[in-house]
Amino acid sequence: MFRIRTSLTRQIILGLVVYGVLLSAALFTHGLLVNEQVERMVWRAMLDTEMDAIFARQLHEPRFSWDGNGKLDLYLFNAAQAAPTGVPAEVAALTPGLHDEIRFADNEWVVLVRDDAHGVRHALALDIDGFEAIEWALLRPVIGSSIAAMLLLCVAVFFGARLLTRPLRSMATGIVALAPDRRGQRVELPAHASTELEVIADALNDYLSRNDRFVERERAFIDSASHELRTPLTVIRGAAQVAQSAGSLPDDARLQLQRIARTTAEMEELVAMLLLLARDPKRIRDASESVQLDEVVDAVAEDHRVLCEGRALRLVVGPLAHCTVIAPESVVRVTVGNLVRNAIEHSDQGEIHIFLDANACVEIRDPGHRMTPEQISQIYARMARDGDRGSGIGLALIARLSEHLGWRLEIGPGAEGHGTRVRLDLSGSKPA
Repeated sequence: MFRIRTSLTRQIILGLVVYGVLLSAALFTHGLLVNEQVERMVWRAMLDTEMDAIFARQLHEPRFSWDGNGKLDLYLFNAAQAAPTGVPAEVAALTPGLHDEIRFADNEWVVLVRDDAHGVRHALALDIDGFEAIEWALLRPVIGSSIAAMLLLCVAVFFGARLLTRPLRSMATGIVALAPDRRGQRVELPAHASTELEVIADALNDYLSRNDRFVERERAFIDSASHELRTPLTVIRGAAQVAQSAGSLPDDARLQLQRIARTTAEMEELVAMLLLLARDPKRIRDASESVQLDEVVDAVAEDHRVLCEGRALRLVVGPLAHCTVIAPESVVRVTVGNLVRNAIEHSDQGEIHIFLDANACVEIRDPGHRMTPEQISQIYARMARDGDRGSGIGLALIARLSEHLGWRLEIGPGAEGHGTRVRLDLSGSKPA
């Protein structure tokens, strides 16, 4: 399952914005709670003072009567009464203490309920509609300023994150520009880079230095191995040519010596091509020539018929469309040969069909080892990925050569789920 990754800049921006939003929400919530607590303390202090004054006047003035004005009203009732006369039901249901946000008579009230020494319950109600309006009038600018501050924070975080990650982006651009075929490359440390980026740059530069030394050793080994490979091939080819000059040589033996000489020459060309692939793959195309692909495929099939002798296998060639490609002939010959050899070695009995169409596509169909298409695909995929030590140059190298020459190698199950179908598309080498 693929995971969508975001840039470091976006992660920093998102993290800081979320942190700012959460911090603002926490501060705003804390402010509301503190405001409510302070408000209750103020209401209690005011109403307690007024209630104490009322109790004192009642003690000294037995005929004292409260003159309510609709803003601060006093209600007296017996707590045992279910519905005291003249007392709002909302007030009559309250227990002793301070009660905020009580609504009756189309207004919002704060009510303080206390019992006097004689058991008479007093409820002092203060109309706070006007105070609530003032509170919201003061709160709106606070909310607006908080939103404006968040917007400014987002802008500051955006530009700040881009400024902080600029050295990282600069170094990443330098890493992308590294070419695998150039030596002596180094990652430049951007200006104003942090110590963490310096550690990363030093580690990458150390890796590039070690890689340069490894490549140099590999090239030195290739130069040395090239002479060791060419010498025995030259000896074999020379011996085959000398043996062909013998007058009393039977025709069958002369034919086999000709095959040895031809194969040795092809191997010398292949060794040169493989060495070139190891040194400078881009120069492979320089060795290209005009190749009659149908003739090469037919010749390769004839050379591999001997591998089917003594087995219940038969090579069936054709139809082969007349087709010309511009490519190194030795690479074409060995590539097709290895595909044919793999088909023979991975089949028990039946027919191996070899086709060539006008679009320079070589197709090889084999009956396989009576395995399921999934098993066959897994074997060929493993060969293409890890290489096959016992099958010539192997599908791994064929895939690499195809990549440099613009070819395409496809491997899949055969028709009706029997055997394997290998398709080598050489259309990228057709002449314009």
